[in-house]
Amino acid sequence: MPSPPLLDKAHLQAAVDWYLILNDQQVSAAQQQAWQQWLGADAQHARAWARVQRLQQQLRGVPQDIALPVLSEMGIQRRQGLKVLLLMAGGSALLGGYRLSPYSADFATRTGQRREELLADGTRLHLNTDTRVDVAYSHEERLIFLRQGEIQVTTAADRAPARPLLVVTAHGRIRALGTRFDVRLDPAFSRVSVQQHAVEVRLNDDPQHAQRVAEGQALTFGSGQMGALRVADNAESAWVRGQMVALDWRLADFIRELGRYRPGYLGCADEVAQLRISGAFRLDDIDGVLANLPLSLPVRVRRFSRYWVRVQA
Repeated sequence: MPSPPLLDKAHLQAAVDWYLILNDQQVSAAQQQAWQQWLGADAQHARAWARVQRLQQQLRGVPQDIALPVLSEMGIQRRQGLKVLLLMAGGSALLGGYRLSPYSADFATRTGQRREELLADGTRLHLNTDTRVDVAYSHEERLIFLRQGEIQVTTAADRAPARPLLVVTAHGRIRALGTRFDVRLDPAFSRVSVQQHAVEVRLNDDPQHAQRVAEGQALTFGSGQMGALRVADNAESAWVRGQMVALDWRLADFIRELGRYRPGYLGCADEVAQLRISGAFRLDDIDGVLANLPLSLPVRVRRFSRYWVRVQA
């Protein structure tokens, strides 16, 4: 995995400020537009915003006396940290289609949970951890709205061939062309990886332009931008089999990905962030994976509580 530049605490603090503004009931259209401009002005802004949204998911339900030190350690001021925790506890809804209650979606999973659903037309839908999906079938089209998280779609032959199946994210639409494919939604981008046949991707900002993604290819796209086609990594869909496969990953990236499957805060100290790790790991035993880390790497796993775990030298 490529190593992104370190996230400046000033950018993170700015993202927290925007989080508080956008969750104010009096937020104006001008403020929302200003946030969009800030978000698109710098890649670091998008990374900081994504970090705040991950925090919102990780710290949901974590006791305040545990969550506050985590926020303080990251450079978030105590007063603003308290406000953020208050918003989380109150079930405030973030922009971008995210919904905090799993009961507000047609299909949903909690952190660490995975499930499989068979839709009315025979399409098979796998939901990864912390995922929300709505389904809307009509006579004209079959729509799967990915509100949050990650899914794998295996399409079935529809009785009405002219009725397309589309996965809709905050960034665009993915049209299935008789296929199996994965879609992952992050705050700043969406990613599609095709295992069989092909899909067609159109951006919300440029619906006239279509990008075909063939079997064995993957594509990342965001607001107003389409990435370059790349070779799909088969390990990206290992979660369907209950595994996470790491091939020479930075430890920081490994811990961040592992944290998607465990409630609470799971962090990695800077002094061990660049260590490399490879292997296949069971998603149903995250604590076991953490317990085995010191057997292969010069690290210790500090458990301050069941909700706050940190890997350090």
